[in-house]
Amino acid sequence: MIFPESIGVVEVELTGKNPKTAEAIIKATPFESRVHLWGDEIYFSTPVSIGQEVGSDVVEKGDVAYWPPGDALCLFFGPTPASRRGEIRPASPVNVFGKIVGDLTLLKKVKSGEKVRVEWEP
Repeated sequence: MIFPESIGVVEVELTGKNPKTAEAIIKATPFESRVHLWGDEIYFSTPVSIGQEVGSDVVEKGDVAYWPPGDALCLFFGPTPASRRGEIRPASPVNVFGKIVGDLTLLKKVKSGEKVRVEWEP
């Protein structure tokens, strides 16, 4: 689960994709960071440093991924500045490992610089 200050709980369901990435994130929890925005993407640094597993150049709305070049967790809820018509494109390939459960429109309330906490509850 991810807890941005402004909206409370964002529940994430693991997809089974990129299991090494998911395991590394889970082992690093709990941790806190500060949010950055890039279009309709929220990203923030993590204490995890893992390489590319199975990278995705294009993601789906609601995907949760790890971005290896920035050691960052990314939540996608719409187009980014790199997106082309009808797609959501990260800055570079990401390891998608989860899906946001619930109302994605709440993510638009998250502000750059706010604190976020990541926890794992099996």
